[in-house]
Amino acid sequence: MFGDMMNMMGKLKEAQKKVEETKKRLDSVLVDETSSDNKLKVSLTANRTIKSIEIDDELLNDKEQLEDYLILTLNRAIEKATKINESELAAAAKDGMPNIPGMDMFK
Repeated sequence: MFGDMMNMMGKLKEAQKKVEETKKRLDSVLVDETSSDNKLKVSLTANRTIKSIEIDDELLNDKEQLEDYLILTLNRAIEKATKINESELAAAAKDGMPNIPGMDMFK
């Protein structure tokens, strides 16, 4: 029984290490989103850190329109990045988790 517990603890540490490695890797995964008319482009990491914003000069003349574009485009990019982030971290955690009866959280 004690050996099983030590084995489980080892697997939990391994799972934690995989999750941390995945978090670091997601810093280099870029998500790009562009407005429907290509006047605004944003790029962020899968960890949701904004890396760049490209704005068409036409949008600089209308503050309210630019704000709307930023909100819509950034929200879509963040949504994509979040889906990638959650799916990658869940896969990393599931791969390293020991099989504990009743603890099938990652189905």
